[in-house]
Amino acid sequence: MDLPCHEVYALRYATVARKPTENFISGDPHDWANQMDYFIWAIHAEGEWIIVDTGFAAPAAEQRKRNLLRCPTQALRMLGVDAQAVRDVIITHLHYDHAGNLDKFPAAQFHIQQAEVAFATGPCMCEPFLRHAYDVEDVVHLVRHVYAGRVVFHRGDVHLRPGISLHRIGGHTEGLQAVRIHTARGWVVLASDATHYFDNYKKRSPFPIVYHVGEMLQGYDRLNELADSEGHIIPGHDPAVLSGYPRHAGNAEIVGLHLNPTRRS
Repeated sequence: MDLPCHEVYALRYATVARKPTENFISGDPHDWANQMDYFIWAIHAEGEWIIVDTGFAAPAAEQRKRNLLRCPTQALRMLGVDAQAVRDVIITHLHYDHAGNLDKFPAAQFHIQQAEVAFATGPCMCEPFLRHAYDVEDVVHLVRHVYAGRVVFHRGDVHLRPGISLHRIGGHTEGLQAVRIHTARGWVVLASDATHYFDNYKKRSPFPIVYHVGEMLQGYDRLNELADSEGHIIPGHDPAVLSGYPRHAGNAEIVGLHLNPTRRS
């Protein structure tokens, strides 16, 4: 059976300056990335929009000193997507910058790995280092959606629909999942924080916020297995994504990942 070819977009909604040493756990990163961009992603799948992650809101930006450019739902409106009408949202993991704003998607079911919810509500959260990137209110909000019957739990790899699949890749958190999408240029993989930057996996130097370094390194190999090439792997926070793919309708904050890169990463 021929698979449909979907469109997939990266939408930047926030940014922050960082020291390269904050982004790489090893090596000599003095000339590596010194900015972190924050994205959500939107998949146009046979007339429907599937959203990947929901970003953070103004209170989190103020608390963590991030430069919030716009609400993620406003970014979606720039693409012509009404957050209130979205029926499926994939949450790659529950860190604050990926799982805020759940209340802004009132019609959605949320797809998440069972291991991630167990991790974010279990004994590991007694450790300040492991819980620092979580916002308790986001986690509680997700749990409320569980009780409302609006959360779909997944265990490992799963086909969400033709041409779209979810793949658990641990390391950064216990239950982080990547998203694989069939497009006109082949299989594109939204790595999310399985690799924050292109250089994390290319130079095999993990991002320092990590639960299991060994699983993160194995995750780089898994990304390569899932994608058609390195050029089909989309890291979660690299500014090079925004400059490396064609703009959507001339908008500098939205790029089409289903289109061929405009330059090599």
